[in-house]
Amino acid sequence: MQSTFHNRDGIKELTDKIRKLQTDPRIRKMVEDRMNDFRAVHEMDTYKWYEEMVYCLLTAFASAVMGQKCVDALCCDNTLLEGSEEDIRSCLVDTGHRFPNKRAEYIHNTQHLASTIKETIQGFNNSKEAREWLVENIKGFGWKESSHYLRNIGYFDLAIIDRHIINNLVEHKIIDLDPKKGLTKKRYLAVEKILDIVADELDMHPGELDLYMWYRKTGKVLK
Repeated sequence: MQSTFHNRDGIKELTDKIRKLQTDPRIRKMVEDRMNDFRAVHEMDTYKWYEEMVYCLLTAFASAVMGQKCVDALCCDNTLLEGSEEDIRSCLVDTGHRFPNKRAEYIHNTQHLASTIKETIQGFNNSKEAREWLVENIKGFGWKESSHYLRNIGYFDLAIIDRHIINNLVEHKIIDLDPKKGLTKKRYLAVEKILDIVADELDMHPGELDLYMWYRKTGKVLK
């Protein structure tokens, strides 16, 4: 990755555009409502935290809409918590997920965590330690998915670096990186540092910045 970290003009252009979005009452309310959703999940029980983990497993290389559709289907007859790997796979096939076999394997491998995942995450000193644990212990979770999951359960200090976020940064010549290529740990953390600076300029958390940057590219504020 060629980083143009000192491209202050690019950072200023991006922050100006985010500030403009913040002045739109409709967009600001969409973001604030979504942030409140995450705060609400933070106060819920461990099974809701597990449900969000499964959602993030299902959205990788799929869509947010498909991920939620699959979670809803898995929850309707408690397949999420009690189903076999084949039960989960069958449900994902019926719901139309692109990768039912691998995702069924990933979900089945995590079912034993459902009753303890909230306690486990809250046992770490900070969200970055929790993210390291997730990357190392949850098959199907990389840096992006782990950050996504933690944001969705109410931790806002991590960046969720997907192609939409990279496209925002490339557009403003803040980084030179192919959004189609995967990110190593080193690259992920390097881009995250840049997003931390953008977030600081805007006096917001990276998890909130993500929603505005996502909106810029998709016109949506999804979880």
